[in-house]
Amino acid sequence: MSTVLVVDDDAAIRTVVAQALRRAGHEVSVADSLAQLERALAASLPDVLVTDVILPDGDGIDHVRSVAARFPLLPIIVLSAQNTLTTAVRAAEVGAYEYLPKPFDLDVLARAVAGALARGGMVSEEALHDEDRALPLIGRSAAMQDVYRIIARVVSNDLTVLISGESGTGKELVARAIHDLGPRNAAPFVAINMAAIPRELIEAELFGHERGAFTGAATRNAGRFEQASGGTLFLDEIGDMPMEAQTRLLRVLQSGEFTSVGGARTIRVDVRIVAATNRDLNAQVAAGHFREDLFYRLNVVPITLPPLRERRQDIALLARHFLDHAAVQGLPRRQLGSDALTALGAHDWPGNVRELENLMRRLAVLARDEVIGADAIKAMIGTQAIAGEPGDIEIGHAVRAMIERIARENPAALDDGTLYDRIIGEVERPLIEAMLARHGQNQLRAARAMGINRNTLRKRLDTLGIDIGHGGSDMQRAEDA
Repeated sequence: MSTVLVVDDDAAIRTVVAQALRRAGHEVSVADSLAQLERALAASLPDVLVTDVILPDGDGIDHVRSVAARFPLLPIIVLSAQNTLTTAVRAAEVGAYEYLPKPFDLDVLARAVAGALARGGMVSEEALHDEDRALPLIGRSAAMQDVYRIIARVVSNDLTVLISGESGTGKELVARAIHDLGPRNAAPFVAINMAAIPRELIEAELFGHERGAFTGAATRNAGRFEQASGGTLFLDEIGDMPMEAQTRLLRVLQSGEFTSVGGARTIRVDVRIVAATNRDLNAQVAAGHFREDLFYRLNVVPITLPPLRERRQDIALLARHFLDHAAVQGLPRRQLGSDALTALGAHDWPGNVRELENLMRRLAVLARDEVIGADAIKAMIGTQAIAGEPGDIEIGHAVRAMIERIARENPAALDDGTLYDRIIGEVERPLIEAMLARHGQNQLRAARAMGINRNTLRKRLDTLGIDIGHGGSDMQRAEDA
């Protein structure tokens, strides 16, 4: 196992970097000063050194020169909040393998460490691209760096976390990162979507049920609390939980004990609670729809995820990541032209990161050219406005634009009897995706809002190949129960 020494005087940064690198398969030791660095080097030479520039007892870059002279084969990665050209040049001059300005992306750091090891012949090319080593959160924007810092402060403890943000912003990814980077990562991560479970089944889903507890209960089933024993229980869309279930959940959070539905035996489990919502829980409390005491019990450490429109500098990074991920899964490899990146940056992304991911997957399959241009982006987004000021787009104009595009691409398609189905198909997909995003991937609510039958929506999802994610699969299981 490769060894990495991390030197930084910020305890939070040391913690999150060490946890991330350990998850990537490295053995990590830490130091908070140049003096500790020297003691660590004297005890055992690491395979890679990661060090900050400003340390309490000296200049890290000046010290890197000394370390590089004594250990010329030791790769050194320099981190610095002094994000200037001078700092980068100094790091290169003293022989640093890589320079990363703060705030930095943890995935970029993990790849830099892997690259440093590969340079010494210690890591295979296959290992460098091992998808399991990729960290779940991507973004270099200031808003995402704030999220990373909070995660760094909570991974090593069991404080309850409440993640808020619009649908599609990545709340479950944050919950998984808190679990995966923490001491409970060897135990289960169990998720349940409150919006996807019928209210009469919520208690049985959470706490389990005994045989004969209700009609159809032929065997005893463990609830999500028992399934998550020793690990993390993720309560997604907690704002949709009915009031009677909120009361019981509060008692469980206070005591750590519960009984299953139809049971008499007290069950005690050790789980960490992470909850998430796309609703304003303060407004829910004020309206009497959410218990104030439960809100305070859950909101110990709040994390607010920014919508994609507020972190536009991350769009290109995310888009390329999703295209790379699609290629790893066997879809055609695509690249984004500069005009495509401009078009992506101009779109308002009401479905947030999930919408961007779905768009990249569709482009990987359907784009005609290896290099994706702005026209392909505009055509795929359909009726969504992607240029100018955010606002409504006239549907008639959108349909006429679709017909003009089809005429340019394949004039014969205007007369081959397929035009109606093609136009309806292009309008139907963004409509369904937008309504699912608006209703937290809850198929029943989306179907009601559109005025169609739930089974009709399910068939259209299958036909169109729309991936509804975890929330939809939970609802499927709940409705089939």
